[in-house]
Amino acid sequence: MPDKTTHFGFHDVPVKEKSRHVREVFDSVADDYDLMNDLMSFGIHRLWKRFAINMAGLRPGQLVLDLASGTGDLARLIAPEVGNTGHVVLSDINAAMLANGRSQLIDKGVTGNVSFVLANAEQLPFPDNHFDLVTIAFGLRNVTNIQRALDSMFHTLRPGGCLLVLEFSKPASALKPAYDFYSFKVLPELGRLIAKDENSYRYLAESIRMHPDQDALQGMMEQAGFEDCGYHNLSGGIVAIHRGYKF
Repeated sequence: MPDKTTHFGFHDVPVKEKSRHVREVFDSVADDYDLMNDLMSFGIHRLWKRFAINMAGLRPGQLVLDLASGTGDLARLIAPEVGNTGHVVLSDINAAMLANGRSQLIDKGVTGNVSFVLANAEQLPFPDNHFDLVTIAFGLRNVTNIQRALDSMFHTLRPGGCLLVLEFSKPASALKPAYDFYSFKVLPELGRLIAKDENSYRYLAESIRMHPDQDALQGMMEQAGFEDCGYHNLSGGIVAIHRGYKF
């Protein structure tokens, strides 16, 4: 029986190999990740992340899991909100990105209420009913089995806890021609010039197109057990913030 396949951008790969391909992409771009984020979004990604955290309703003393934490942008915003009595666990499947995030948080003096765990979002190594909030920013589309990851996030949340997903999504139709041109022509060229890696940024554009749109992702969250689910479009739907609760 042939291996089951899944998408890696616009290409099909065996399911068991996708996580390796994703790790290779982020191994390649880790050193230039923040610079490329600023360039390709014109810095707007920082506003998207701040808006998402403002939606989280964080309180001192909360325990937060930040998945696909990367270089720690979201965790850096969360840590002051939960304070010394709270804690933020930064988790990523990619060791290079997690090490980069750790270094950046140390450089910015964020050390007292954070820890780091190398983990796969589909098989989280945490107890059930553990976290007050789970966040994942621009990482869900890279997961091999999104439904399994959402199920895992649901189990690790406490009753009353919240999942917050910030992800690229489906923009308004009027934006599509310009957005497609930028994604498939400009973005890979930026990757080639800055990160010396055109293919990884072509994968980025392709992975966005393969990701479930706003309504489909909301349905998957509801299937995982989340309630009171909804989403808020940013920048004409180029990005969406999804929120759901475990009751």
